[in-house]
Amino acid sequence: MSTNNIIVLVAFAFYLALMILIGVFYSRNTKNNEDYFLGGRNLGGWTAALSAQASDMSGWLLMGLPGAVYIAGTGQIWIAIGLLIGTVLNWYIVASRLRKYTIVSGNSLTIPTFFQNRYRDKVGVIKIVSAIIIAIFFAVYTASAFSSGAKLFATLFGNSKDGKLDNTAYLIGLTIAAVVILIYTFMGGFKAVCTTDFIQGMLMLVAILAVPIVTYAMLSHDSSFAEALKSHGVNDPGSFLNIMKDGDGNDNSFVSIVSNLAWGLGYFGMPHIIIRFMAIKNDHEVKKSRRIGITWVVISLAASCFIGVVARGFITPALDDKSSETAFIRLIQQIFTDNNVLIFIGGIFLCGILAAIMSTADSQLLVTASAVSEDMYKGVIKKDATEKSALWVGKIAVVIVAVIAFLIALDPESSIMGLVSNAWAGFGAAFGPVVLLALFWKRSNLAGAISGMSIGALTIIVWEYIPLIGGQTLAAATQLYSLVPGFFLALIVNVVISLITKAPSKEIQDEFDSVKTFNS
Repeated sequence: MSTNNIIVLVAFAFYLALMILIGVFYSRNTKNNEDYFLGGRNLGGWTAALSAQASDMSGWLLMGLPGAVYIAGTGQIWIAIGLLIGTVLNWYIVASRLRKYTIVSGNSLTIPTFFQNRYRDKVGVIKIVSAIIIAIFFAVYTASAFSSGAKLFATLFGNSKDGKLDNTAYLIGLTIAAVVILIYTFMGGFKAVCTTDFIQGMLMLVAILAVPIVTYAMLSHDSSFAEALKSHGVNDPGSFLNIMKDGDGNDNSFVSIVSNLAWGLGYFGMPHIIIRFMAIKNDHEVKKSRRIGITWVVISLAASCFIGVVARGFITPALDDKSSETAFIRLIQQIFTDNNVLIFIGGIFLCGILAAIMSTADSQLLVTASAVSEDMYKGVIKKDATEKSALWVGKIAVVIVAVIAFLIALDPESSIMGLVSNAWAGFGAAFGPVVLLALFWKRSNLAGAISGMSIGALTIIVWEYIPLIGGQTLAAATQLYSLVPGFFLALIVNVVISLITKAPSKEIQDEFDSVKTFNS
């Protein structure tokens, strides 16, 4: 192993050890499920904001999105615009009311429990359906994070040939990423996850700002940026930098723009994001978190897109479609090389990618654990379960989902963007409409919620995975992102079924009205 790699490895080891120590520290203060899954509802504004947004973005922010922009130009930033709109709406519309409603409605610790309490589901059907959806789509989502970590390790320390990743290095990286995330999530629970997310969110922000600014300064020092793009294979820099053009210089289609903007719809149904709203200390902290969170997202999304643009004019040799997701890694490798100090700084910036990966995977594992422990085991299977036994069931669930995600991520050819896209659509369509209607429509009832949730999840599976048109899936045939039909079909079904079935009881409607005046 080269001296450069040893220095980077030291930076990685220091960072990973810090994350594990945080897990050990908080394990001493985790006494029950509310501590483990919601941190006692005691998050401050900064921690809540950065935890929510860091858990949101994942390795996708520093690998998937820059890779898409690197290949297809700024026409891909419509995704970022959609995500920004979704973030703003989520903080302004959902955050405060969800926090209040989950307290009023039986002090709900999880999203499925909130659904059950909101609709007075005595049997627990909505809990079971929700928990199954969470387990399925979070296994895929967590796999994208593990794959990101594996690609990071293989790119840095493996022997890549012809643009292909070293399979052995990929497997080692996958194992390290899975084990470290598993340790501190298993031990420390929600507070450990949120504290590490805060640190990781700050690190991501520094890395994502510093690297593209330094790169752009180097590129434009002696010649124009357009010339740098041309020298790296971009025939028409004007089209590459035009948000209305695709990667081939053609006009972006209406369907493409709508599909990319539709990513914003997913926010309303992301359990690992909206659960942060439930854990915030009070309304004042919600407002503070909102300002911090939105600012972080604006900066990070803009910088992520900028990384893809400057990487295209800097990296030598140029990357292809399969290796484009390593653009940020290659950029750091080629800039921070002159001396040991710069190499170590580059190693810290590479930890920013680890931060993005880990901050999402830990949150997803924790939400899955809460769904299995609180919603399936304690909520349906064994209602008289002790806090201790339910807590251990949740921790075992963390391990099981991590193993499934590990197996899904074993393929080095798997696309980070593709895995995230499918999981994001699944949650957005299944939970997004239910969350909005549960919070803001008094007439919404249990039958409508279960029907809408099921239709949303099934639409994504059918649209993305089942070939129905000439051997093609509907996603491939229409080029329309599955979240668009999934979200609106689920919304329509929820409303229609609610209207044609029995109205909610007076108790439910009175509780709905009481949320507006609730103060905590």
